[in-house]
Amino acid sequence: MIDLHFVATPNGHKISIMLLETGLEHRLIHYRLLDGDHLTPAFREISPNNRVPAIVDHDPIGGGAPYPVFETGAILIYLAEKTGRFLPADPRGRHLAIQWLMWQMAGLGPMHGQAHHFIRYCPEPSDYAVSRYRNEALRLLRVMNRRLGEADYLAGEYSIADIACWSWIRATRAIDVDIADYPHIQAWFDRVGERPAVLEGGHVPADNQQLRPGSVKMSLTAQQWSNMFGENMLQAAER
Repeated sequence: MIDLHFVATPNGHKISIMLLETGLEHRLIHYRLLDGDHLTPAFREISPNNRVPAIVDHDPIGGGAPYPVFETGAILIYLAEKTGRFLPADPRGRHLAIQWLMWQMAGLGPMHGQAHHFIRYCPEPSDYAVSRYRNEALRLLRVMNRRLGEADYLAGEYSIADIACWSWIRATRAIDVDIADYPHIQAWFDRVGERPAVLEGGHVPADNQQLRPGSVKMSLTAQQWSNMFGENMLQAAER
């Protein structure tokens, strides 16, 4: 059994998709980010960075006590190695998949995440910040579109790199980007989105409606802002 500490975000859906793709038995433990569920000392024992998602494997690789894994790229690699799936066996294919996974972790996710912040959350966003992160988001989409013009999947075959990227590409609607402008991404998005595990795992709902989908501007209370971006978030890192 694997516990998935979960919130219905692009990062959360990476892992819910992977668990369904691999058929691993798991249960969801829902978190409410705006309420600060992720800031507790107990959760920090699982995820030192106080970020959701994270997993706890009760039947870990190599046996022994339950094993926590945090950071979605690390979780995807761990689950791929546990099951022998979605990470190519040959060295070149394996490292190509890892390269594109790291591209998502270091580029697509963080840059799109910053664009989301300034467009959806920042109460008084500067034109510079919105332009800076939206332009970088668009640049990364051009990189991905070019790659998918060369191959059906980022690593040549369907892998954890595609799983990592799919839910973030879906979330481009929240920053008013139409992936139809990127035909190779659109074809890939549709192809991946037809997989049964993606259809199910990519649409696992939250147990609350705190984080609304789409490009709805979020209005946070002072407490919610503190939990997400302010003093409560900072203090949790040193408790």
